[in-house]
Amino acid sequence: MASTLCSRTFLAASHRLITPSLLPQKPLNLASFLTRRGFFSQLGSYSTAYRSARAMASAGIGARAGYSTSSSVATNEPVVSVDWLHSNLREPDLKVLDASWYMPDEQRNPIQEYQVAHIPGALFFDLDGISDRSTSLPHMLPSEEAFAAGCSALGIENKDGVVVYDAKGVFSAARVWWMFRVFGHDKVWVLDGGLPRWRASGYDVESSASGDAILKASAASEAIEKIYQGHSVSPITFQTKFQPHLVWTLDQVKNNMEDQTYQHVDARSKARFDGTAPEPRKGIRSGHIPGSKCVPYPQLFDSASQTLLPAEDLKKRFEQEEISLDKPIMASCGTGVTACILAMGLHRVGKTDVPVYDGSWTEWATQPDLPMEGEDSSS
Repeated sequence: MASTLCSRTFLAASHRLITPSLLPQKPLNLASFLTRRGFFSQLGSYSTAYRSARAMASAGIGARAGYSTSSSVATNEPVVSVDWLHSNLREPDLKVLDASWYMPDEQRNPIQEYQVAHIPGALFFDLDGISDRSTSLPHMLPSEEAFAAGCSALGIENKDGVVVYDAKGVFSAARVWWMFRVFGHDKVWVLDGGLPRWRASGYDVESSASGDAILKASAASEAIEKIYQGHSVSPITFQTKFQPHLVWTLDQVKNNMEDQTYQHVDARSKARFDGTAPEPRKGIRSGHIPGSKCVPYPQLFDSASQTLLPAEDLKKRFEQEEISLDKPIMASCGTGVTACILAMGLHRVGKTDVPVYDGSWTEWATQPDLPMEGEDSSS
């Protein structure tokens, strides 16, 4: 009965909040969405109703497993299940991040979708906002100082465990998992199957439940901007410890072409890799970096559940492409997003030190003097 009451109250509150006048009809950035009249005025009634419903239904949730990011989940395992997250969702030292992001040609707005439905209590992590502002390349890794400022604005501390998810299943969440690891925070996991699996399991979502989360997302982006403008930001609650072996530059990839110390694996589709399909960004040549091999990232997931394959199946998948797990491996893709899925899969099989080429194909292909293979290699 409590569960039914929770669902009815939740749905009623959702319908009060999500109205045609409030939802943007065209994609909006975070700042413009926040300024819409009436947005925050409707949050209060929903949040109160939702909290009351959750309290009444809490007895029906069942006993939660004891939570400790240092003991209940191993840091050598890159994912957690939706059941685990549901059991530990309200623990105070666990932060959940919605890191949804989409390719330019998908015409989807992750901020708007976050407003419509997200895991209760999740913060929004803006992949484009928490990025390097000194380059024209998209969502490149920010500086240590900038990442610390952005995470601090979100309210993340070093004691926190972090679970990242996205609305596609497992896509951009892997990039944020990698970012935290690059900056020395190992207590980070990707939600296996993401928001689709969470919803398919029957677990609740919030609709614009937290104005505080939106303000924090905006504050994080503003903090990053201040850092790149040379200003200081405080308070800083998240300390970084840069792990340079997990991120590669263009020069490192060029050097590896000569000495071939690392096997180079590309996460893009076979058609993009071969140069028979255009890149999603205009003006980018098609093809691949010489010496690299293609393992399209969707092949690392179970086709039915869209969860990460077991370790033995992952090993077989890489071995099919003649990639030796006994030798060093580095990963790339289009702009450093899906390469992190390869790094995540390799992490599961014990290779926890796989670097990602941050600029990836978008950086490489825009350098006219660099070699390439594929359909456009003669142009």
